[in-house]
Amino acid sequence: MLRAAGLLGAAGLLVLVLALSIAVGAKQLSPAEVLNGLTDPASASYSVVHEMRLPRTVLGLLAGAALGLAGGVMQALTRNPLADPGLLGINGGAAAAVVTAISFFGVSGYTGYIGFAFAGAAAVSVAVYAVGGGRGATPARLALAGTALNAALISYVNAVQLLDTASLDRMRFWTVGSLARAQDDTNLKALPFVLAGVLLALALARPLNALALGEDAARALGSRPELTRATAIVAVTLLCGAATAACGPIVFVGLMVPHMVRSLTGPDLRWLLPYCALLAPVLMLGADVLGRVLGRPAELQVGILTVVLGGPFFLYFVRRRRVAQA
Repeated sequence: MLRAAGLLGAAGLLVLVLALSIAVGAKQLSPAEVLNGLTDPASASYSVVHEMRLPRTVLGLLAGAALGLAGGVMQALTRNPLADPGLLGINGGAAAAVVTAISFFGVSGYTGYIGFAFAGAAAVSVAVYAVGGGRGATPARLALAGTALNAALISYVNAVQLLDTASLDRMRFWTVGSLARAQDDTNLKALPFVLAGVLLALALARPLNALALGEDAARALGSRPELTRATAIVAVTLLCGAATAACGPIVFVGLMVPHMVRSLTGPDLRWLLPYCALLAPVLMLGADVLGRVLGRPAELQVGILTVVLGGPFFLYFVRRRRVAQA
């Protein structure tokens, strides 16, 4: 009962942040101007609200839900509390593939990026799992494998940017992680992939709960571990590929939100994953709104804010686990 009430509270918090994302921006609008901008095409604020803030808000909602769910699924699948699409290199793989597409193949636009993003995310998912030891992988080995691959991919992305000055401006905002270039067209193209990933992730709650008890117990409960793992990789690839192609690599959202949610729901994924789908966009959009306020008259990109917030959280979490294990 309390968890159901909490889910309603999370939905209410998300509605509040959505409203803030529409109301707050570099150009200050009064509440009446925002309301007119939403409803009156003749209003002076209509273009600001409909062409800039609404697409940005929708992209934050989609990308936040995608990254939060991807983090929850990855932490359950790998039994690794440090699993995050950014830290394990999944977002980095998608980013490296998209940068390659921009620089070497002249690809532009979300339609061009999305295929490369999926391929990069899937390749790194498999590579991290293989390098980390496959079925014998431990959380520490997966974290090390992901960190090493992510560092190599970041170096590659930076090298391509330095060598290809013609494409540098096109890649500059994208590689930082930003919602600023959101467009309705991009959101519509990302929506089917994110929805498919969300449905797959939510459907994995029971099989992943069973897998957490061990493979033998999972089979005894009627679950098929191999199918669960394969489906989880497909879900993470869809979620991370779609989000990264739309707004660039954004880290720590998938790490922070599941941990915060777990303190409210416990480890049961039937509750944890829906909470992540609601609260990760709250974090993403909250960071984006904060970046607009702190950076006035310009703005700080949301990817920078999530690093600033997520870095200390990561260190705190690692230190707390060390103390708990001592």
